[in-house]
Amino acid sequence: MPIDIRVLHAGEEGVLANVADDVFDHAIDPGVAGSFLADPRHHIAVAIDEGRVVGFASGVHHIHPDKVLPELFVNEVGVAPSHRGRGLGKAVVTALLQHARELGCGEAWVLTDRANTAAMRLYAACGAVDAPTEHVMFEFDLGA
Repeated sequence: MPIDIRVLHAGEEGVLANVADDVFDHAIDPGVAGSFLADPRHHIAVAIDEGRVVGFASGVHHIHPDKVLPELFVNEVGVAPSHRGRGLGKAVVTALLQHARELGCGEAWVLTDRANTAAMRLYAACGAVDAPTEHVMFEFDLGA
């Protein structure tokens, strides 16, 4: 049976109840999964093998007063160790990017460490262009 690649929608949080090990950083909280999918700006493409999620790419699309078109921020990508090397990362990122096009997004972007060679190869394979400048990401601890 082929692996199913699809974008989840509101009400499909049950799909995230059966996830292979090491796909996400932490266990899925059903309530948070429901809230995530209910928000029309949150998106997740999944790879499903025999009823189990074995890969995903998530993102958020946003608008800004000085941008004509919305943009997609690719938040996170994960594939189960048992399913790596089969093109699933590229498949879920491609599905997420296609969904963003359908939403009218004019651009998508993602951050990664240059030392993360797997991510660098993945994003290049999906058609991303390495930014010509060195960016620095700052994190803010908001005390939550």
